Amino acid sequence: MNDSFLSPDRIRDCFSRAISDMYREEVPQYGTLLELVEQVNRATLERHPAQQKAMAEDGELERLGIERHGAIRVGSAEELALLRRMFAVMGMFPVGYYDLSMAGVPVHSTAFRPVDDEALRRNPFRLFTSLLRLELIADTELRERAANIIASRKIVTSQAMALIERYEAKGGLTESEAKCFVAEALETFRWHRDATVDLATYEKLHAEHRLVADVVCFRGPHINHLTPRTLDIDEVQRRMPATGITPKAIIEGPPWRCCPILLRQTSFKALEESIFFADESQGRHAARFGEIEQRGVALTRKGRELYDHILAASCEGGDDNEAHQEHLREVFAAIPDDEATLRRDGLAFFHYRAVPGAKTLEEAGFDRIEALIEQGVLIATPMTYEDFLPVSAAGIFQSNLNDGMRDQYVSRSRQDLFEQALGETVIDEIELYERRQQASLERALAQLKVALG
Repeated sequence: MNDSFLSPDRIRDCFSRAISDMYREEVPQYGTLLELVEQVNRATLERHPAQQKAMAEDGELERLGIERHGAIRVGSAEELALLRRMFAVMGMFPVGYYDLSMAGVPVHSTAFRPVDDEALRRNPFRLFTSLLRLELIADTELRERAANIIASRKIVTSQAMALIERYEAKGGLTESEAKCFVAEALETFRWHRDATVDLATYEKLHAEHRLVADVVCFRGPHINHLTPRTLDIDEVQRRMPATGITPKAIIEGPPWRCCPILLRQTSFKALEESIFFADESQGRHAARFGEIEQRGVALTRKGRELYDHILAASCEGGDDNEAHQEHLREVFAAIPDDEATLRRDGLAFFHYRAVPGAKTLEEAGFDRIEALIEQGVLIATPMTYEDFLPVSAAGIFQSNLNDGMRDQYVSRSRQDLFEQALGETVIDEIELYERRQQASLERALAQLKVALG
């Protein structure tokens, strides 16, 4: 890249901070949530100095305070493809495919995010991006009406579009261009109280599903939540009521563990906000809510198969979170709860690094990874799960947007159609973790070989 261009990582970092500031102004409770998460994280690290030391050595500590993921929804293939081009400017690429229709939400999704180690350390900002599946709306007239409404809007400003095209043509943006791009890109995701449809149309779409109304009836894909990362989601859940925030009843995802796996999430209810319709009617719409996440180690294909099997066999926990978590702890006991076993059994991914200046016993050999780890010359640390869980995502959506709404759609996974709309193939997240783990191991072993002479 030309030295005069700002790196995509820096552009993403600027955008992440700017959209967080914007959302904090739009949703004051988001600011309260950030303060609560920061307090819990600080207290957690003070109680666990070994965890703090390990996170600092792995570069995880620096990203913790700035880490966010957002969620947006688009209405058409054209909108999805356009945002793919916008996110590429920020070094964010489509990772993973999620079919949420199986859980009663008429969308399928991907996560735009950075993919290499250095980019993730710089700022791991992600946008979980869902495409409305209009084909799942049985009412032909309503489906066509929704498609026409979406086709008539323009979700990216002219100046942002010009800068996207300049990035594609020149290979980058200068600092001044990047600053302008960030400001213009924010407009795509800003909340607007003015709906683009009349009240009658809104009510018809709302009766189909609240999410359908949210996607179709406004100027564009406003951010519906930004999620900070906590080190203790159970403590955040306990403290939320004292800050005036009521959490959803159940924490989504796996239970509390000594060695956290994958992703746990909770949220507070979507805000009821005043809106104005095109026919000058007034009403209220629930769209934006607060969410918190705790991330654990990424599981291998073998580990995910075990996780998914246990999840499918587990029963619903009702609305009692304590009872639900206890049930999950029992059924998930089949997954080992220590790093060494997860690594040796090939259930989870790890980063490897050599200890500077360390000497190895020559008889150990470089193919005996466990021997090198036992000698203390090779360090293995859990690789953070950077992605999402479809059941958890659907659970968050439903708890905030689908009370009493239709939740059954005749559907099947259509990754082919999603990728056709996107304009490229989504990255397989498991293959990505595999490549990152192997690259870290090869680097570490190469350093040890040099040390041995």
